[in-house]
Amino acid sequence: MSKKKLLIHEVFRKAREVSGRDTKNGLAAYLWLYFKEDIGFEINDRTFARYYDTYIDDKGEEKGIHIDRLDKMSQYVGYKDFFDFSNTFVKKEEEANKTTIKITVDEDEQSISEKFSKLNINITNEQHFKIPDFIKQNGLGIIEISLILCLVTGNVLFSNSKKMSNSSSYSLGFISGIEPMTEKKYMYWNGERYIGTDSSYISPGIDIVAMNVHKLLHFKRIMRKDTLTDVNSLGKTWYSKYNNEVEFFTDDGIDPDNGRELRKTSSFIIYKYAGKQRDSVEFE
Repeated sequence: MSKKKLLIHEVFRKAREVSGRDTKNGLAAYLWLYFKEDIGFEINDRTFARYYDTYIDDKGEEKGIHIDRLDKMSQYVGYKDFFDFSNTFVKKEEEANKTTIKITVDEDEQSISEKFSKLNINITNEQHFKIPDFIKQNGLGIIEISLILCLVTGNVLFSNSKKMSNSSSYSLGFISGIEPMTEKKYMYWNGERYIGTDSSYISPGIDIVAMNVHKLLHFKRIMRKDTLTDVNSLGKTWYSKYNNEVEFFTDDGIDPDNGRELRKTSSFIIYKYAGKQRDSVEFE
């Protein structure tokens, strides 16, 4: 569960306890009035109701929430800001997902220090990874436990510092711990394109969404607007206009930065916000 979703759950949980209301609309109305009158920051009841549908009832795809709103909602549940909430909040149920692994080393393994044999590792995973019971009940050798740690963290420790090419890394497959991005569970928008990831949380302000292979491969922001022409763009690009700023994209959908629905690029839009085209000048 992402930190943003956890925050919304905490906001409505507190509102339910304080107000005594238990319906979506009742809670949304209470939060709207409280934020407006007590915090001095207005988030209307329709917005809270939409948050409830998306993050509580899981209806619809998660969209971006402005950092100012995340900060104020974090303050409502007792934190300094969203960064503070993301780094310090621990959901009560997550305590049950912590597993202690004790690593023991056979006596004949002289290459590892004696102290390492007493090492205890606490593994906490936001995706609620649980160690299977058979692992808890049976001892594991150092090779097996190292493999488990690699699967949990998504990393592999190498005994040398030689650099490996991308082709070599992918050819190693399971051993290298590297997967094609299309096989990741989630993805996030980096401002230009979607990047695949296995983590449900990266850092405050970055929204993690479920993997959509089509968007990962085809949805990108066009960084060089001056390269757009009627010939290469009409029928092939889409745009978003916000605060008189226009951004162009390679596929239809929603602008990840402001949540606005994209529109088909017209010749006039290209002329006004990208490069001036001959046909557009004649039309004007």
